[in-house]
Amino acid sequence: WLRGKMASGLQTESWTEEIICPICLDFFTDPVSLDCGHNFCRSCVAGSWEKQEKNSCPICRKVTADRELQVNWALAKMVGKAREFSLDPTQAAVKRQCEKHREDLKLFCEDDKKLICSICRDAKEHRGHIFLPIDEAAEIYKDQVKSSIASLTQRKETALQTEAKQREKISQVKKQVKSLQSNVTAEFDKMHQILNVREQRVMRDLRQRNKEILKRMETNLREIQCKLDSVEQELSELQIQMGKDALTFLQEEAAGNRRVSNEGFDLSVCEAELPVGIYKGPIQYTAWRQMIHGISPAPASL
Repeated sequence: WLRGKMASGLQTESWTEEIICPICLDFFTDPVSLDCGHNFCRSCVAGSWEKQEKNSCPICRKVTADRELQVNWALAKMVGKAREFSLDPTQAAVKRQCEKHREDLKLFCEDDKKLICSICRDAKEHRGHIFLPIDEAAEIYKDQVKSSIASLTQRKETALQTEAKQREKISQVKKQVKSLQSNVTAEFDKMHQILNVREQRVMRDLRQRNKEILKRMETNLREIQCKLDSVEQELSELQIQMGKDALTFLQEEAAGNRRVSNEGFDLSVCEAELPVGIYKGPIQYTAWRQMIHGISPAPASL
């Protein structure tokens, strides 16, 4: 009889655990199943989802895509049976009998934090201890748990709000960085354009100066070459005369055929007048002075 009673109690205890909502710790009311397989009271899971951005399972955190929850009819039927047998959901997860004396567990020892039977209460090891009926002790500790749940719920709400604010800040920073990158690119494009225009202007001026200077120098070079040709021709003629016999040489001398040109022979080198300094040191300074006119007088606010 005792073995049969114990087996029956364990079976009842086992299936009763399956019909208790993990949120409210009471028998399921309108039980529904999530995609992950966990079950909750409809009102409990709905209340939990009101505090979340995504519809996730309160136990495993798996997101449920469909908000239309399916009623677990088999579970609802089991709950109905449990209510018919007047089972107590608060004691479904604990053993109902003292392992030592095989008596019903009716008391809770405050000192040892242990469920005991009436025989244990009178034992030496519990002498002077404080005892409470199971229901009363459960209410006391449930109140403590409820307080912890309330505190954790508040922390969760704070964390969710802070998370949302942080996400918003991250989004704002990303947008701001993107805007600043566009602004930096635009500003440097302006400076590049100014520098390119300045470079083209300086190069054009340098080419013009080069053209003018080379023209004068090449003109002077042609004059030098012309005078060189004339001198070489006269020199060649005199060298030919020097090779003639004495009679012929003197006859040509008497006839005045050997006259060296008295035309001026002033030669000079046309010096380069290229202003090298303009195209070296000051070029960065002058380019900067011109570029600074295209820069805003004050930086844009970030």
